[in-house]
Amino acid sequence: MHNGVHGNGTNGPSNGMPRVKGDGPLVHRIKADRKQSSPMAPAFMVSAPGKVIVFGEHSVVYGKTAIAAAISLRSYLHVTTLSKSKRTVSLRFTDIDLVHTWNIDELPWDTFQQPSKKKSYYSLVTELDPDLVAALGPHVDVSPDGPEDIRRVHRNGAFAFLYLFLSLGSPSFPGCLYTLRSTIPIGAGLGSSASIAVCVSAALLIQLRTLSGPHPDQPPEEARLQIERINRWAFVYEMCIHGNPSGVDNTVATQGKAVVFQILDYDKPPSVKPLWDFPELPLLLVDTKQPKSTAHEVAKVGKLNKMHPKLVASILDAMDKVASSAAELIADDDFDEEEERSLMKVGELMTINHGLLVSLGVSHPRLERVRELVDHEGIGWTKLTGAGGGGCSITLLRPDVPRAKLDKLEERLDRENYAKFEATLGADGVGVLWPAILKNGTEEDEEGGMEIDLEKFLNAEGTEGVEKLVGVHGDGGEREGWKFWRMESR
Repeated sequence: MHNGVHGNGTNGPSNGMPRVKGDGPLVHRIKADRKQSSPMAPAFMVSAPGKVIVFGEHSVVYGKTAIAAAISLRSYLHVTTLSKSKRTVSLRFTDIDLVHTWNIDELPWDTFQQPSKKKSYYSLVTELDPDLVAALGPHVDVSPDGPEDIRRVHRNGAFAFLYLFLSLGSPSFPGCLYTLRSTIPIGAGLGSSASIAVCVSAALLIQLRTLSGPHPDQPPEEARLQIERINRWAFVYEMCIHGNPSGVDNTVATQGKAVVFQILDYDKPPSVKPLWDFPELPLLLVDTKQPKSTAHEVAKVGKLNKMHPKLVASILDAMDKVASSAAELIADDDFDEEEERSLMKVGELMTINHGLLVSLGVSHPRLERVRELVDHEGIGWTKLTGAGGGGCSITLLRPDVPRAKLDKLEERLDRENYAKFEATLGADGVGVLWPAILKNGTEEDEEGGMEIDLEKFLNAEGTEGVEKLVGVHGDGGEREGWKFWRMESR
């Protein structure tokens, strides 16, 4: 990867974002501009999706093909730049009650800025530096009086944020407020931490003026370069949270749509092939609210594999064929997501995949109950997603399902203590709203649009309130102002 942006990588008036660092004279112009500039940067927002595994959970552990896709449930990060006199950086992750402020000048810049340690925005970082980890130690115990499980979650969040902030930033970085809201259920295997990782990575890179776009005329190769840059640093954030992540969750959250992935060697990153043409499909996501342990379910399959190696091998091979068939089906020119015949083929593959997972012993009565209720109403095809043993199920909805049937199902799920989310599969990846103003606003303020200020953002109630405020979902779909890096097929 080159230091800088190719082609017409600098941002002009077309999208209003800051001009971009590149090779040559532009860098000097920016430095000169900075000395004269006093106005603060406008507040802006970044958003990234969650994900589900659509095909191949568990079999992927044994080197088989799997497919993961982005969902329209998303994290939203609101970034406010403070006046020059304010030398603090504040983190507010509402969903986990994490609120903390650091003095920028008291952070361990000396360690991070050492010539042997200093990273650039285009660096490839594949492991955490023990010296940098140690230097952050005194700065990450942000909730010392809380219960241990809460302290651990808060420490992880603070550590991951600071590792990126100090790796990418500098002591002259402006004071900022980073406020996060998420519509993705936490701890449900839906990639919530990766979604946050992508938001933080993209926000910092935007502030450093190292991203071009997104804009409609952006060449695909340039868009891919930007996506790769965001993804690399999101992976560093994920290493801070998970230690040894596969990289699949942050890749899906960055580029959206779907990926086919395969772990061929546990000492190397998985093979990841984007499915840029993956269509947006109507999805019903149900959280069983049944706690589950991924490690426990993986160990259960491992034990079964030892007891019945030939049988389990044939099941895993069948799952591999299901995932490969689904990838071929969706990539086929004849596939039409608005036709029931095309959707039925995908749905049938989901049903088969679920049956194979059941035979490995990783379902749960709460998951099977969802399938029973959905099948009874005849509204779609259901399977578990993730490790199983609880967690979530996904249902691919038939086209034109009567609202009355969905309402009836929702009432039943509510009564039986499930959480239901209507979403789409194959959603867009990372997006930017710069500045944080919905251009077409609401009926009352059509003239100038509506600014999403911090108070409105914090006070939005629940998933529906956040989605309505940010204007990405709902009856208007994408609103003017939000832009997404999009890539055409290779």
